[in-house]
Amino acid sequence: MSHSDPTVDPTLKSWVESANTADTHFPIQNLPYGVFKPTADAPPRVGVAIGDQVLDLSCLEQAGLLRTPKPLFSSASLNAFMACGRETWRDIRKQVSHLLSAGTATLRDDAALRSRALVPQAQATMLLPVEIPGYTDFYSSKEHATNVGALFRDPKNALMPNWLEIPIGYNGRASSVVVSGTPVRRPNGQIKLPNQERPVFSPCLKLDFELETGFFVGVPNDLADPVPCPEAESRIFGMVLLNDWSARDLQAWEYVPLGPFNAKSFATTISPWVVTLDALEPFRTQQPRQDPEPLPYLRHEGPHAFDIHLEVSLRPQGGQPATLARTNFKYMYWTMAQQLAHHTVSGCNTRVGDLMGSGTISGPEPGSYGSLLELTLNGKQPVDIGGATRAFIEDGDEVTLTGWCQGAGYRVGFGSCSGVVLPALPIAV
Repeated sequence: MSHSDPTVDPTLKSWVESANTADTHFPIQNLPYGVFKPTADAPPRVGVAIGDQVLDLSCLEQAGLLRTPKPLFSSASLNAFMACGRETWRDIRKQVSHLLSAGTATLRDDAALRSRALVPQAQATMLLPVEIPGYTDFYSSKEHATNVGALFRDPKNALMPNWLEIPIGYNGRASSVVVSGTPVRRPNGQIKLPNQERPVFSPCLKLDFELETGFFVGVPNDLADPVPCPEAESRIFGMVLLNDWSARDLQAWEYVPLGPFNAKSFATTISPWVVTLDALEPFRTQQPRQDPEPLPYLRHEGPHAFDIHLEVSLRPQGGQPATLARTNFKYMYWTMAQQLAHHTVSGCNTRVGDLMGSGTISGPEPGSYGSLLELTLNGKQPVDIGGATRAFIEDGDEVTLTGWCQGAGYRVGFGSCSGVVLPALPIAV
């Protein structure tokens, strides 16, 4: 989709006035999809964020204002819509953009329908937007991998030999992906303390966040039918913010030889709004130079990164939030297309709604590191949070991710992705 696409025209305005402010994450150029309930006892349905409102697409569909191949939006997930493919995604986006445009009277001047179709975001309950059959987390930030390698290995050989050749990843737990606002329970598990011969069973003592993004597969591939790298983006429905909570001490003990397990499986939080690649298109930028040149199946021409400003903050219980890091998605060494191509090159199939995490996103400066593990040098140098300090996350802390692309007088944003940490469950003796 080119910059001439009318849905991303920077001069476009909506009759929803709150969508026209410079700092809203949800101008008419964005139109991200989510699943919500307008009231506590209402059934879930699909909506689009516009300013401080949610546009109920099921309401428009039932009123005959949206042309759809079949009923799609009176649903508890985006999966049926995602399965329709890219042409339908773009057609619905154009229809919604037209209905919300300042000069279109159809919905703007129909007070009765408008009152049913628009729900204040403050009133809506946001749900997990996608039924997620599988979740894979990558490890694709060169800065992050270098920082972690330097902490635990020889700094001169921080990257493992395979890191520059393949997008490293592992299969996580789709069952514990939760929507923003869901409390996160501190995990219990085995920890090997340095002064003890055997591990102890304990609440996690080094709970961390990981500032990531994720993408959803919209067009699946069959077994033994790999996705070519140049066509991979056409199969991606959209992106979310993602916090892959990490129990660093559990992980240090369990990860040899097969990698993360309980240290990652207790919770992964995503933002409720899925921002489409079409909305992000004007912010496409060149990814870092890859050296050595990837093997042929991982090659694609042109820019495949996106200029997405990302931030993470921590708010202690009863306190004020403090920004811990600011970074950018454009620093990612391996692209989403390369991740999907590598994931499927073995013949692995994907399914509609599969979630792929970027891996922790860190930039080149200390203030751009996407985890406390890096920011505090594994707890050795605690960070200031406005009168207090943190080496790792404490009970009652709320961690919030946010991110946006900055346009000329408008932003295309992701909203926020947050979770409050609850104490670990009591350990039975």
